[in-house]
Amino acid sequence: MKRPFFLYMLCIVHLLVGLNAAAGGVLMMLKPDGALLGMKQEWLANSPFENYFIPGLLLFFMLGIFSLFTVWGLLRKPQLKVFNVLNIYPDMHWAWAYSLYSGIITITWILIQMLLTQYFWLQPLIIFFGLLVIVFTLIPGVITCFKKLS
Repeated sequence: MKRPFFLYMLCIVHLLVGLNAAAGGVLMMLKPDGALLGMKQEWLANSPFENYFIPGLLLFFMLGIFSLFTVWGLLRKPQLKVFNVLNIYPDMHWAWAYSLYSGIITITWILIQMLLTQYFWLQPLIIFFGLLVIVFTLIPGVITCFKKLS
């Protein structure tokens, strides 16, 4: 089956989110005061964190590694049953479900970040990317590409 155009667009958006999150997470863990990203310690005043290390760790894995792992799954479509544990869509390949989860996690992450910290110019852009992930994942051609054969 030929891969739909929007699958490639989906993978590009995942790569942008994943690489941005992985890099941001690493920079926050390397310098937990946020200085490497131009973030101020005061921005965490309303959050449960004293510094950016734990948020960086979560960002690195939840948005960075998870998005990049999802790209691998979308492009390779490996039949690894262990990843179906988190797949709530039994008629769909796990990579498709993970893509949908990734978009939801991205938007949720930024919304929580906006509630707990100060506004940062990248936040609306990342919410937009999260929406793109959801929209591209739900395009009929992409759905068809990942539907399991009965």
